[in-house]
Formats: sequence, structure tokens, C-alpha cells
Amino acid sequence: MTHITQDFSHLLGSLKGISEAQLSAHFKLYEGYVKKLNEIEEKLVTADRAATNYSYGEYSELKRREAVAFNGSYLHQMYFENLSGEESAPSEALAAEIEKVFGSMENWVTDVKAAAAATPGWLLLTWNLVDKKLHNYIMYEHHIGLPVHQVPVMALDCWEHAFMIDFGTKKAEYLTAFLDNLDWNVINERFGNL
Repeated sequence: MTHITQDFSHLLGSLKGISEAQLSAHFKLYEGYVKKLNEIEEKLVTADRAATNYSYGEYSELKRREAVAFNGSYLHQMYFENLSGEESAPSEALAAEIEKVFGSMENWVTDVKAAAAATPGWLLLTWNLVDKKLHNYIMYEHHIGLPVHQVPVMALDCWEHAFMIDFGTKKAEYLTAFLDNLDWNVINERFGNL
């Protein structure tokens, strides 16, 4: 399968507090993950499976990096998809679920900011298929930290590349800008499709 980058240029100039320069740099990084994913999948077709082992082997290394490139590609797509400069709000069903799990929308925002501050990687709002509840989970890398049986509903990129141009080391200000730009219509649709 050939993975193709989606065009998120409609976000340029439309987000509050996140500049075109920041987004353009971030788009290039996302394109790099998609390119690397295609390269890995192409090399896996011909990699020598007989020479694989835990220590080293072309196939071994490609398999170890496959999830990094895959998640790097598709988490970025989710991230850009759940951004918009337009006003939106959680659906009644999602708002009720957030309130049931976190106590209030304000508590959820506090939890998002705290969890995002705790990781250099990703924060995902997920629907847990085991306990049938929403969770904020953090990932230290694109492929490390997410428990199984999760369906992502919202993706927040916490890597420095997502905010350094605009915010320097002021990650808390970036988190506020991210939350101000959430496209709840996209998040509502993801939640509604569970």
C-alpha cells in the first residue's frame, strides 16, 4: 500500500495562535514520516527474513521502525484533522461522557494539560474498549505507551516540533492554543462512530 500525505494547507492562516510558519514546518515533518513509511514497507517486501534476529538484521530493524513511521504518519493526520479555526463544541453525547469520566469539561482540560506536560510525545483521548470509558493516555514516542484496546478520539502532538517556532519552551501556552483550535465536529464524529 502506498501511503499519501493529506493536504492540510487550509489550516494555514486560520488557527488562533499557531502561525503559518509553525504549521508549514510541521507539515514537512509529517510528510517525512509518510515518505519513510512507504520506504520501510517497500524494503520489507525484499528483506531477508532468514537473517533476522533480535540483535540485528535488516528485516529486524525495519520491523522495529515500522510502527514509528506508521504512527508518526497517522497520528499527525489525526492531529491536523482535529484542528480548525472555527468555533465548535462537543456533542451532547461526548460532553456527557467527558463529564461522567472527568467530572466536568474544566477537569478534562486540566487533565489534558497535566498529561501533556508529562510527555515529550503524544496525548491521546481514547475510548477504552475494555472499560468503555474515555481516557487521556500519553505516549513517549509514536509507538510507546498506548495500552491495547484503545480507539483514538483526539490526538495532541506534544513534541517540541509542534510548538517551538511559536512558543519556544512555553508548552503551556501551546496547549491553550491547541485547545482553542479544536475542531469538535471531527472529534464528535470520531466519538459517534464508536
